Amino acid sequence: MAMGFTALPQNLTRVREKIASIQTREGLRDDVRIVAVTKGHSGTAVAAAHMAGVRDVGENRVQEALGKQDSLGDLDLRWHLIGHLQTNKTKLVAGRFSLVHSIDSVRLAEALQRSMERLGDGLDLIEVLVQVNVAQEPQKSGCEPAAVPEIASKVEELPRLRLRGLMTMAPYTDNEIDQRKVFARLREQRDGLVASGMDVPELSMGMSGDYESAVAEGATILRLGTVLFGERPK
Repeated sequence: MAMGFTALPQNLTRVREKIASIQTREGLRDDVRIVAVTKGHSGTAVAAAHMAGVRDVGENRVQEALGKQDSLGDLDLRWHLIGHLQTNKTKLVAGRFSLVHSIDSVRLAEALQRSMERLGDGLDLIEVLVQVNVAQEPQKSGCEPAAVPEIASKVEELPRLRLRGLMTMAPYTDNEIDQRKVFARLREQRDGLVASGMDVPELSMGMSGDYESAVAEGATILRLGTVLFGERPK
């Protein structure tokens, strides 16, 4: 195990046991994918995650992710962009990420489509999630809940994008009831899209401080950093 991350396998085991316990309690069966968030850590954290059996790695910043990708190209990894994406950065994202969690407007989706088209006439797709500001916090990215059907429908029309579900962040609170309310509302929005005929199984919700609440409300993707790697370097 990479120096500095010797506790990672034990941390992963603890998280997976907690997920299994919550799913048993809630009567849930969906697979829950752990995305190891390595923001602020060096590529050593990514290598440690890979060695521990994690294949999904999340980054908030495009340039930081690209640097790690270039230095770790020999590792079998699925890269997730989980941070805010600006339209002028879509050209850097196309062809480099397996899943973009942060599509929050029709304009951004169309920009990513154009960037994918510039890769050529291949059949490559990029999977995306619509990011929803469920709690409607002004400091956070994400579309208004009312805008989800329009954005989701537009993404479905774009041939190089594949809509897989929704993403949100809960308010920073230790109150499990408040956390679960936000995650439940995202699940209800996803279920509404499914009822309209869309194939959108994924719910990316839950980070180190609230992942237990997210699992209880049906999360299929968790974005975990501190609970796996410890505090980020100053």
